[in-house]
Amino acid sequence: MAAYNGAAFIVEQITSILAQLGDGDELIVIDDCSHDETAALVQAVGDPRIRLIRAEQNNGYMRTFERAIGLAEGGVVFLSDQDDVWLPGRVDRMVEALESVELVVSNFASFGGALTSVQARRLKAADSSRWMRNIFWIWVGTRPYYGCCMAFRAELRDRILPFPTYLTETHDQWLGYVANADRSVRHLEEDTISRRIHGANSSKTGRGLGAILRARLMTGRAIIEAFRRRVKA
Repeated sequence: MAAYNGAAFIVEQITSILAQLGDGDELIVIDDCSHDETAALVQAVGDPRIRLIRAEQNNGYMRTFERAIGLAEGGVVFLSDQDDVWLPGRVDRMVEALESVELVVSNFASFGGALTSVQARRLKAADSSRWMRNIFWIWVGTRPYYGCCMAFRAELRDRILPFPTYLTETHDQWLGYVANADRSVRHLEEDTISRRIHGANSSKTGRGLGAILRARLMTGRAIIEAFRRRVKA
């Protein structure tokens, strides 16, 4: 979990996560130099499975997730935002789906606000093996690959890390590119989280044409890099 000024909702999210973890699991929370009481609230939960790390400087969500993934020691890694709620059964369902693939991506329910037309799109199980289509539509921005809906097997980490240095956003798309290049993805049509929609969500919306084109060029480079890193047959 990458945390930044998340005091309003982070305890509710952590409570929903801990309810599904076993004694040998861990929840890594990296506080990215919050200006509120986020870190103190996480520490006050008092659960030994929580590993709280306070960043020395603000690095942004991309590099914070990169660091957290590198620190994870489990065989399965889940990504989590600080303000959602995990639905019961999420962990068991996604671990089961990972028996035959490296990355699983689910759909999500939502509350607190209206979804955009893109956010309201749903993944279809039938598209799981349409690797090149998935990559293309992720790049276009209409295939809903959200990090908060992802889990992956630890062996994928060797290919997603380090993140390309030129990537400044969309760590979730990067994971999607790498796993689809490896032909090892499964889409779950059921909801595994309830996503909180509010004014401080980090997803970028309402950008100008120039910014969109620069982002497409950047992520296009990432696609090439994903194929370079894929598992050799």
